[in-house]
Amino acid sequence: MATDTTPRSTAPGLTAEQGRRLIDLLRLRLYALNDLHLTLKHIHWNVVGPHFVAVHELLEPQVDRVREMADDVAERIAALGGVAKGTPGALVSARTGEDRSIGRGEALAHLGALDGVYTGVVEDVREAVARAGEIDPATAELLGEQLCGLERFQWFVRAHLEASGGSPRTSGAADGRSAAERATD
Repeated sequence: MATDTTPRSTAPGLTAEQGRRLIDLLRLRLYALNDLHLTLKHIHWNVVGPHFVAVHELLEPQVDRVREMADDVAERIAALGGVAKGTPGALVSARTGEDRSIGRGEALAHLGALDGVYTGVVEDVREAVARAGEIDPATAELLGEQLCGLERFQWFVRAHLEASGGSPRTSGAADGRSAAERATD
């Protein structure tokens, strides 16, 4: 019997081992996208201050698109013969990061922390594109398109954080908490 990561059969032209490697890679992307979706909703619900409306409305299409990205990844996992684990327990057990420390807070603090989140997600997707490209152009293309979208969303966030000199207020921040502090300085 096939396990969750070793498909009985996979997409034509791929071996079962290649399918397993892609499924493992995509499963991590699925968890990261689900995590990002929840983070974006957390900010959407808890942002306050003079930039509330702008940030609240900025995040709505990002939330929707990230959910679509997760769905696309889950369907690719299924097409490769795997099981797309979308349960809370699977997400929690695979999670490597901490929850965001900001509850109800100023828009720039939330965006500063979100910039750091996007940096981590974008770096991970870029690596996944390269790894998938060694095995399967279709999976690499899916992830590449998502990479472009995530970079665009980060650009939107950084535009709110940009200082008059042109660099993000969060430059050099080591983590989300310090990025949030720098954003509000």
